[in-house]
Amino acid sequence: MGAPERPGEPLVLCHGGPGLWDMFGDVAGMFTDTAAVIRWDQRGCGRSERCAGPWTTERFVADLDAVRRHFGLERMVLLGHSWGAQLALSYALAHPERVGSLVYVSGTGIGPDSDWHDAYREAFLGRLGERPERLARFRELTRRQWRSPSEEGEVAVLRWSVEFVGRDRDLEHAGRMADPWFDVNDACNKALNAERSSTWGAPGLFSACRALDLPVAVVDGAADIRPRSAVDSLERVLPRVRRTTLPTAGHLPWVEDPTGFRRAVAAAL
Repeated sequence: MGAPERPGEPLVLCHGGPGLWDMFGDVAGMFTDTAAVIRWDQRGCGRSERCAGPWTTERFVADLDAVRRHFGLERMVLLGHSWGAQLALSYALAHPERVGSLVYVSGTGIGPDSDWHDAYREAFLGRLGERPERLARFRELTRRQWRSPSEEGEVAVLRWSVEFVGRDRDLEHAGRMADPWFDVNDACNKALNAERSSTWGAPGLFSACRALDLPVAVVDGAADIRPRSAVDSLERVLPRVRRTTLPTAGHLPWVEDPTGFRRAVAAAL
């Protein structure tokens, strides 16, 4: 089956995680008038068939290429969010001839996790602690050895609520992310995060990014609890990069500044 005909190169969306699922309904709706938009759930996640892995970036890059081949695409624009930004970058490094441009949304750069993770953890607890009852409930649930499916969803909503600047609607936004709810693939999450911790920040990655001759649009929310300075490591080395930081948005910038987000992404389409 081919992708629907639209002007410009098809836009393929890579969701965050690892171990989560496609939550890009709002994003897809922003661009269906200008590009064919393709959404997919990554291996063993969300609506995809459960499997035993393997949980490696190499395998996920091959899966993304299988999506490309399935739709008969010669080239595509890749938009990746969070972990999906890392996946999209990894694909572009492996197959630059198959990527028209890359949109890197709310990633954490190419340096080691030690550059940003402690500050992220502190910011996470600080923002969740602005609502002491939420922090207490989160700690109560995460200390349990077993949680029901509804409690797993509650933990996720509490965790995701800190991704939004507007504290009056944070639970509403996080609740939409969890509807529909699919179990988080913890094995996938742990394996890919461990791989990142052991390989990201290597000199070869910096060299490969310096040689990446593709237009890259970096889009951030200034209030993301992951330090935006982490992305400087990537921005500094890319030869063709444009960065847009949306001042009133958090980790999901299309939710809190849809106009600014659409404008930043449209330039790459």
